[in-house]
Amino acid sequence: MNDTQFPKTEKPNPFETVPIEVTVSVGRARPLIRDLLNMGENTVLTLDKRIEDPVDLYVGDQLVARGVLEEMEGDQAGQLAVRLTEIADLQNGIG
Repeated sequence: MNDTQFPKTEKPNPFETVPIEVTVSVGRARPLIRDLLNMGENTVLTLDKRIEDPVDLYVGDQLVARGVLEEMEGDQAGQLAVRLTEIADLQNGIG
């Protein structure tokens, strides 16, 4: 028999249906310990990024993409989302 007559049917990869957690980092803060100890309700913690800056997407500690925050519309109005603007080359990193 010739393999070209009967194409192999690829088995689905079982890992394709496993959910994975993606962490979206919008920024970092570096308060002094004394300021951290004095924090209470309504304390504002200033981050190192501006609202228009891209956010970083991580799987574990691996940076996998960057994007911009958006608000969903329609039935999901008010829900946050990320529009990807840059995908990492996992061999060489982003950028």
